[in-house]
Amino acid sequence: MEGTSQSDDNLRQELRRYIRILVDIGRLVNEHADMSRLLGQVVVQIARAVEIHHVKVLQYRPRTSDLLIVAGVGWKEGVVGSATLSADLRSPPGRAFKTAEPVTVHNLPEQREYVYSDVLRDHHILSLLNVPILMNGAAWGVLEVDSTRSRDFTEDSVDFLTAAAALLGAVIHPHAGQDYEARFAAAAAEAQKREVLLREMQHRVKNNFQLVLSSISLQKRRHQGAEVQSALDHVASLINAISLAHDQLAPGQEGQTVRLSDYIHALCSAIRQQVEEIELQVESDELELSIDRALRVGLILNEVAMNSIKHAFGPDGGSIKVRLVGGVGFGEARLTVSDNGRGIQKSNGNGSGLRLITSLARQIGGAITQQSGSSGTTTTLIFPLMN
Repeated sequence: MEGTSQSDDNLRQELRRYIRILVDIGRLVNEHADMSRLLGQVVVQIARAVEIHHVKVLQYRPRTSDLLIVAGVGWKEGVVGSATLSADLRSPPGRAFKTAEPVTVHNLPEQREYVYSDVLRDHHILSLLNVPILMNGAAWGVLEVDSTRSRDFTEDSVDFLTAAAALLGAVIHPHAGQDYEARFAAAAAEAQKREVLLREMQHRVKNNFQLVLSSISLQKRRHQGAEVQSALDHVASLINAISLAHDQLAPGQEGQTVRLSDYIHALCSAIRQQVEEIELQVESDELELSIDRALRVGLILNEVAMNSIKHAFGPDGGSIKVRLVGGVGFGEARLTVSDNGRGIQKSNGNGSGLRLITSLARQIGGAITQQSGSSGTTTTLIFPLMN
């Protein structure tokens, strides 16, 4: 009975994960018009859901009668955008495309029904699951997940992938008549125009943030109450975190990408300048993220660090360590903020600070955990790395 209960718990967790990530994929579909970026982000979400390292989207090309890998995660450089697979029945994705039905292979090297392609062999793929991407009942291409270990894909996995493929089919449909390479060229030209506008916009945005911070400073001089001062300081720190994110905007990627490692260092430097007797250490992998997602990571870091500064330490101060690591789990990153303070004396699960960081984490498909004891408090954010 205990084994059955554990199995049921695992199944429920898997279903909850599938539902949550389908919601995230639906949100991506609504937010992004750039097809290449959308597909790139969707494959990362699917990798997280199925807990697998290799995912790809293949588009059928009538002129060459093959399947081109147009998006993917986990593949060697040069595979996405150039590698092709056969569209015939001896190819697993080819069969899914031809029959418009899911195709599962448990041990590809040991069976004789399908050809073991060079792409899959080079990546040591053993098991795979393909589902067709349909439009008006006809296949446009294939969504495939690939495992480097022998794996039996459950019916729930097939259903999840089928639902994800249906979402992709709905958003791809308006673009189906366009040539894939032509769309990439048009997107590149548009990106160059937007980058010129970005430089001007950055100056204007910076000036606006300075105006808001100046207004807050004025209000602090007018209102001397401790609670009002604290509230205004809190608002100012959040605005400053947003301003710093805009400072870190990187060129390319339509001007919307932030070098997350630089942003984390800049934000921690700004926090360090606000306090005395607090040591703040930062370790960060070199990562990039869209500004909308980076903002939420920065706001979470700011909220957690400021909470430690306010409540964790005595008059002698203490230390806070911030660590950002990529390559965690399936296309995820981990941000950890640890202090060596006194720990949370009175837990308030409904506190506004915890509600805020939990809400921010949910907005980027992430999750917050917190551990606290007499030697300090550690807050961890796990979130998907996608733009």
